[in-house]
Amino acid sequence: MANDDITAEKDAWLPRAFVAPGRVEVDAIGLHLRPIHPDDTEIDMVAVMGSRDRLWSIYGEAWGWPPADMTADADREDLARHAAEMTRNESFNYALFDEHETALLGCVYIDPPERVGADAEISWWVVDEHVNGPVERALDEFVASWIAADWPLEEPRFVGRDLTWAEWLSLPT
Repeated sequence: MANDDITAEKDAWLPRAFVAPGRVEVDAIGLHLRPIHPDDTEIDMVAVMGSRDRLWSIYGEAWGWPPADMTADADREDLARHAAEMTRNESFNYALFDEHETALLGCVYIDPPERVGADAEISWWVVDEHVNGPVERALDEFVASWIAADWPLEEPRFVGRDLTWAEWLSLPT
């Protein structure tokens, strides 16, 4: 391995050979995660904008998302960016779907750390209608065990779970 390759591997967020999971079954009621794609724009818009106020209260200060005036074109561009980042193992956005993918029920984000003290920052959400219900409980129960089993991470931070977004924002970068 050349010195540049050794440096790149050492500085990489994930091992170069890591292959992120594709479709992942969440529970026995037909939920699954898969990498989001620009073709999901129509059902993503319904999910995001239908839960926009709550999502802004979670992600707004940290990410400036979702904007109140988000268009389908802007969403498609955002989903294309996520898809491209996933192919390069830079960041991951998994959408939560029902069995037949007729509805997008939420998302899971797996990102490199922006703040000290973790090797990944993970967060997730479900659409408003599933908050505090079986879909949210299934996702809440699933994510940490999935990360532990399938991802090469030693110190993942579950933002919004292990600490609040305000606490996360106060951490050093």
